[in-house]
Amino acid sequence: MTIVNDAASDRSPRRIHSLIAALSGLALLMLAPAPAYGQLEIKLGHVGEPGSIFQKSADEFAKRANAKLAGKAKVIAYGSSQLGSDEELIQKVKLGTVDMALPSTVMSSQVDLFGVFEMPYLVKDRAHMGRIEKEIFWSKLEPEVEKKGLKVIAVWENGFRQITNSKRPIKVPGDLAGIKLRVPGGKWRVKMFQAYGANPSPMKFSELFTALQTGVMDGEENPFTQIYSAKLQEVQKYLSLSGHVYTPAYLTVGTTHWNGLAADVRKILEETAKETQAYVYQTAAKDDEDLLGKLKQAGMQVNEVDKEAFVAASKPIYEEFAKEVPGAKELIDRAVALAK
Repeated sequence: MTIVNDAASDRSPRRIHSLIAALSGLALLMLAPAPAYGQLEIKLGHVGEPGSIFQKSADEFAKRANAKLAGKAKVIAYGSSQLGSDEELIQKVKLGTVDMALPSTVMSSQVDLFGVFEMPYLVKDRAHMGRIEKEIFWSKLEPEVEKKGLKVIAVWENGFRQITNSKRPIKVPGDLAGIKLRVPGGKWRVKMFQAYGANPSPMKFSELFTALQTGVMDGEENPFTQIYSAKLQEVQKYLSLSGHVYTPAYLTVGTTHWNGLAADVRKILEETAKETQAYVYQTAAKDDEDLLGKLKQAGMQVNEVDKEAFVAASKPIYEEFAKEVPGAKELIDRAVALAK
């Protein structure tokens, strides 16, 4: 008696032909290009809390860009340091694990010349900043960013910075003596407040509320939009209207990852980013008016400062920056001239 092997019977010519056809089809499927942008998510990370100018700017940009991208890609904004601190976001953008970031002060730790925006009382108003952007930023500063593997596609805003603390009103630089003051990353802000007599320390924005609440820090300095959205009025008593620095924000991408995007997607993103600037400035100006009143209503004691005293105390910072950073004096002189 011949015993038929079931496994052997599966090797009939028809069975083998079907198997070959199936494998060929699978191979072709694997070799076929995936849909170019069907699942492409463009992650935009920032440290702003809900209600901040960062959140409003990023969300407005995403809304406008997504309408134009029409399904080719989708910009999704992640705020509240969900994707990391400013320093971490810059590194992730370079690596391509985050597509876009919105750094501000910390950019001076990447490119020394960005310290020009750390010079106290340099930028007078948004119109002055617009002239600086047109005449200085794109020709002198942005090319230096690209040497670091980054690219700025638009200049937005963080805003005019004010001093808050839990100890006393700050009217002249001497009032800052001994105040433990949180500052963002970037050595020139540290040097500035050391010159004023404070005890400044860089700290992640996401850690600031707790540091103020527990007394690890006595004070901080930020625009109204960051103070109010992070609820710092709940842990700070005094708001001193120093307006000591105007900080731009820079919509930033990593050059390698950016160049890997399709040309039409890059064009839409870059054009929309620049177009969004007008919205950013209008919104920030309105917030400046509205939020001061809300901070007062929240119980903060608000005072003016002697700006002439702060300007005088700032002179050594200008001198050190001009001496230490090649090309800095030229930038400072040009920026000052554009204020007139």
